[in-house]
Amino acid sequence: MTRKLSVFLAALLLASPAMAAVHIIAESTDSTVAIKYATDGERVRAFALDIIVDKGNIVGISDFIRGESTAEKPGYGIFPGNFGRYITVDAATGEVDSWDPNGYTPIADPCDPGALGGLGTSGITIEMGALYYPTGDDSPSAPPTSGQLFTLTLSEPANVTVTLNEVRGGVVLTDPDIAATVDLAQATNVVVSGGASAGAELLSASHPDYTEWVAVGKPACWAYPRQCHGDADGLKETSAAGVSYVSQKDLNVLVAAWQVKEAPFGPGVAAVENGICADFAHDQDGSSATGFHRVGVTDLNILVANWLVKEAPQGAGVPADCGGSLVR
Repeated sequence: MTRKLSVFLAALLLASPAMAAVHIIAESTDSTVAIKYATDGERVRAFALDIIVDKGNIVGISDFIRGESTAEKPGYGIFPGNFGRYITVDAATGEVDSWDPNGYTPIADPCDPGALGGLGTSGITIEMGALYYPTGDDSPSAPPTSGQLFTLTLSEPANVTVTLNEVRGGVVLTDPDIAATVDLAQATNVVVSGGASAGAELLSASHPDYTEWVAVGKPACWAYPRQCHGDADGLKETSAAGVSYVSQKDLNVLVAAWQVKEAPFGPGVAAVENGICADFAHDQDGSSATGFHRVGVTDLNILVANWLVKEAPQGAGVPADCGGSLVR
């Protein structure tokens, strides 16, 4: 009987698919959380993950690679949901023109099936894959079996939880005959004690507007990469005509803060929700006799100059060169 049971168990094991463990890890600092992975030796081809916070919003993503994985720069730099939107492939050569267009990040568009709300909300969906040559698991260009995927910046202290997005693919190994067993224990309710509003240095001390940024309370929105070009909320708006970063919601912020006088002549732009975010020129207008305001004609001109400028592939997009660290 014992021998028959042993034969049965052996047959069952042979009939079952092999399993491999993939551990997702969230490691927090005072203001950011790094999302990492580690396997038991298997190679991961792609990740599709949901990240949510229980308070505030996710306002920035950084520390990810773009493009092919190489021995010099290994990692997951192919973003399937955004590839067709931002990446152009030369029809004659098959080569990618550039891996660095504005907006090409791992964050899935909120309009994609199964995707969460995106930056500026409490949840994002990320998609990251690896492309490398030679293509085997032993390739020197393959991503390692452990490493960091990206770093997130939060608007305030919160608990961060990572889950699989099965609709978008979950975790896929390079060997299709092996199913991934994903361990999320180290990425569930991870405490991040700070946030962008807690004084994180989102602008470097060498930034030309650093002193002014400190003087107005280190607003996180000044670190949006297009804020100095009229993008008050750091978010893109999608329409049938294409995607724009400077549009109606940004105008609404500017209108609400328009020529609000600073003390002693008025409550100041800080009294208006997100009002300082419409100070695109990062300066004051007015006089000591009539009062100063931070949002005025100069800021309106900046917004108008970039109004409804389309992002790729419909247009060149608004330059993401304002010098902040919140990639949106």
